[in-house]
Amino acid sequence: MAFRLHKTVVMVGMMGAGKSAVGKETARLLGVPFLDSDAEIEAAANATIAEIFARDGESFFRDKEAQVIARLLEGAPCVLPVGGGAFLRADTREGITAQGVSVWLKADLDTLWNRVRRKDTRPLLRTADPRRTLAELMAAREPFYAQANLTVQARAKYAIETTAEKVIDALLSRPDVLTRAAHPPHREIP
Repeated sequence: MAFRLHKTVVMVGMMGAGKSAVGKETARLLGVPFLDSDAEIEAAANATIAEIFARDGESFFRDKEAQVIARLLEGAPCVLPVGGGAFLRADTREGITAQGVSVWLKADLDTLWNRVRRKDTRPLLRTADPRRTLAELMAAREPFYAQANLTVQARAKYAIETTAEKVIDALLSRPDVLTRAAHPPHREIP
């Protein structure tokens, strides 16, 4: 099945929801580019996200993140996962809604914790009780994520491919975002 993507798909949600993994698979299935805002920020800053947080603070990072997302939204339609805190900024949410479509990958706390607990690349979880911190972040952020254009459940039992297919199904409910491309009729050349 061929598709035509008309707007950039911005994957939002908590760390560990699968935004990058599902985003890569969604881009592959749609035949469009995959761009990762965190990777773009790291390349521009020549530093990791954790290093930017430590050196410049979260506020500086969020400003740079907003600038990078705005720049990427101006390009050709693609699949773009963004950091867990990006969608909290009103200007970023408004830009995504104006130029793209937001998809909230919604996962429960146990799923998120199982995916992030062994990683030390999450600066916001460098606390005495990281699971509690994750739960608090989730509680604070979900009202913002609920403003996304579309919501797709990211369940632990789902394979990455299954979740990506569910994202595509959700996108197909928005013909301004995604349509099936008609194949030209097959002709034999004499």
